[in-house]
Amino acid sequence: MNVELKKEARKGFLSDSEVKDLIKKSQEGDQNARDILVEKNVRLVWSVVQRFLNRGYDPDDLFQIGSIGLLKSIDKFDLSYDVKFSTYAVPMIIGEIQRFIRDDGAVKVSRSIKELGNKIRKARDELAKRDGKVPTVSDISTYLDVSQEEVLMAQDAGRSPASIHETVYENDGDPIILMDQISDENDHKWFDKIALEEAIRGLDERERLIVYLRYYKDQTQSEVASRLGISQVQVSRLEKKILDQMKEHMDV
Repeated sequence: MNVELKKEARKGFLSDSEVKDLIKKSQEGDQNARDILVEKNVRLVWSVVQRFLNRGYDPDDLFQIGSIGLLKSIDKFDLSYDVKFSTYAVPMIIGEIQRFIRDDGAVKVSRSIKELGNKIRKARDELAKRDGKVPTVSDISTYLDVSQEEVLMAQDAGRSPASIHETVYENDGDPIILMDQISDENDHKWFDKIALEEAIRGLDERERLIVYLRYYKDQTQSEVASRLGISQVQVSRLEKKILDQMKEHMDV
């Protein structure tokens, strides 16, 4: 068996069946198979690490964390899945790095957004006591004299990110994680959504607001310009810069 594994290790490319065979052996306790899988997926881990290089962390540290995600994906991969191992492993690696960054407190929210979030929580309690019902976004917006967009942004910023590896159901010790419920049909559009969310997260506060107003509220550039107190030409330039930046992030 060791001779066969060494032959596989020397190959430049492993087929899906060879990868699954190595995973099976690794899950049965074969350390050689595990080492080969790690060696063959080093570039995969580094490709994910590239997405997080603007967070101020040492690339080698992120690689180590990403490798933990790779090992977990090897251990948890269900061989009955009709998907490539890399399709399963990439979100697992992303989740491990995101969890590390979140726990380390590196995902920062601006002071003004934090302060507004605190005001919103207080206003929600006061309005609920006063009116005897859960206040709407419009109620909070009017009460604090801020726009509904600002209320929504502050609420979203205050939420803890959900992990795609969060257990949503467990039966007899066999957990089903959120990722298991994500469809991989239509050319894995769910993964494109993850990449889009990552790209938006990399924008600053004003850039995110422009994206929100233009593509979620369907406002014209002139309307956005009036909202931000700048010219329509400036909005056009900023929008082009934002889209180029997001495209570059998603093409990594």
